[in-house]
Amino acid sequence: MKKKFNVQEWLETPGTNDIKETAQAPQNEITQPPRTGSAYDEVLQLIEQVEMHRADLTASYEAWRNIGFALADEFGENGRELFHRLSRFHPGYSQPECDKQFDNCLKSKGSGVNIGTLFYLAKAAGIERPKSYTLPKNNPEPAREPEPAETQMLPTFPQSLFPRLPGFLRQVVNVAETDEERDLLLLGSLVTLSSTLPTIYGIYHNKKVFANLFLFVSAQASAGKGRLNHYRKLVKPIHDSLKEQSKAARQQYEVDMAEYHANKKKQPDMERPAEPPLQLLFIPANSSAAGAFQLLSDNMGRGLIFETEGDTLANTFKSDFGNYSDGFRKAFHHETINYYRKTDREYVDLESPCLSTVLSGTPKQVLNLIPSAEDGLFSRFMFYYMNMQPVWSNVFASNTPTGLDDYFYELGKSYFPFYEALKSAPGIQFLLTSEQQQAFNNFFSRCFQRYFNLKGEEYIGTIRRLGLITFRVAMILSTLRLMDSGEVPDKLICEEQDFQTALDMAEILMQHASHIFNHLPGTGQPQRKLNKRERFYEALPATFNRQAYLEIATRLGIKDKTAQGYITRFVSGGLLHRDEKDAYTKPA
Repeated sequence: MKKKFNVQEWLETPGTNDIKETAQAPQNEITQPPRTGSAYDEVLQLIEQVEMHRADLTASYEAWRNIGFALADEFGENGRELFHRLSRFHPGYSQPECDKQFDNCLKSKGSGVNIGTLFYLAKAAGIERPKSYTLPKNNPEPAREPEPAETQMLPTFPQSLFPRLPGFLRQVVNVAETDEERDLLLLGSLVTLSSTLPTIYGIYHNKKVFANLFLFVSAQASAGKGRLNHYRKLVKPIHDSLKEQSKAARQQYEVDMAEYHANKKKQPDMERPAEPPLQLLFIPANSSAAGAFQLLSDNMGRGLIFETEGDTLANTFKSDFGNYSDGFRKAFHHETINYYRKTDREYVDLESPCLSTVLSGTPKQVLNLIPSAEDGLFSRFMFYYMNMQPVWSNVFASNTPTGLDDYFYELGKSYFPFYEALKSAPGIQFLLTSEQQQAFNNFFSRCFQRYFNLKGEEYIGTIRRLGLITFRVAMILSTLRLMDSGEVPDKLICEEQDFQTALDMAEILMQHASHIFNHLPGTGQPQRKLNKRERFYEALPATFNRQAYLEIATRLGIKDKTAQGYITRFVSGGLLHRDEKDAYTKPA
């Protein structure tokens, strides 16, 4: 017979902070034994799950009020930020109203509602209480926070981002069935289309840059990353058009060559016909180095590598004939690639190459392509890690009548005239407004300080290149918005909604890149452990004093002097504000 759920027994589990009796959480059945650990840590983990699922636990006023009572009872003023994080998924969320409600909760002593009510409401919404941490038996050392496994849940793009997209991209993402699939649709289409914007450019750090992007989608086997393959259909009409042009040129070349051979004796000065270039948008990942560069050169320095098995490119780079890793890295910054054409005994300078790349693979395939954190390839990629969803999907559900391949191919045909119009237009310069430039610099200055202080010098290149990536994302969004207006100007000023969308995406992409980075070894080093300094910072509440941060340090197994050094570094790096002698605040 199953044991009935006893709220009082659960809430008085050893290790919690004197939790009071509650009458708010009715009995229910549970299948797991009570757990122990820090209430604050448990709530933080719970909120991360709520944010990942975008669950609204505050659908009713009573639930919202009781969550406020629970957080105020358990954490006092330190529960305010948690209350905001849990409240913001309600359609009527208002920061001032939320603050006012929490003020009232703080004033109401002895409400009878405690932290167990929050866990009960979350459980009712399908979010389980997180595991806590216990002291190991016969071990005098404090318990250490377990390091997140490869299945760590990472955030998706905010829902508010998608209504702001240009009309064409809204059609792309409308067929998504999950938040993660919608993210992949957006990222995959942006990178794929970035290979087809030949005349759009901007000036970034005094250098002319184009829209090309690199993306690596990492996920466990069968997690759904293979659906990326549908997105290449967006540019297949362009690839097919180039292929047909090359075929027609080849046929004409063969006719001209036949005429040349028939008349060269009679006309010794007759000029030999030039072999036409093989123009293809898609460049096979398993090409030889010379072949890849030749295809890129034949298509005016532009191309797209689209490979759903990242090992294909990784294994090519490891071979003698296919090691074009150096040229691959140069193409990200449009640096000149030099190569030798053996057939024509010709040395070629490929000026301003513009290569876009979409790859996917398992976490181990990431390591195969990028074996260490010092490899320059890492900072050139946008990374997106797919959370593993241990559920069976309805394999017969469909948002399209004929399947995704046909859906995206039809979208690609509607995009083709716009591509042709851009290709025939002179150069179009993309520009940020002066206000956007200031906001851009402020945003990445904060990011730089945060990640430099948390991860160290190895991560500097990633943040700097993510700035360039974000600039390019804004460029693509603004260009695609021209499809709505039908105009092709000579200067393209970034719209505010596209600028904000690019920053919102950067915020999430930084977290995904950080996750991948934590699993890359240094040169000649074993796989790195998750940064203890970063875990310490994330565990700090919105406001705290010395005693509070030392308690957190002890829980994480960090010595007092080490923690004091971390705090000093956080303050000097702008990650914390020292309000007075013994009061610290995390900037919002």
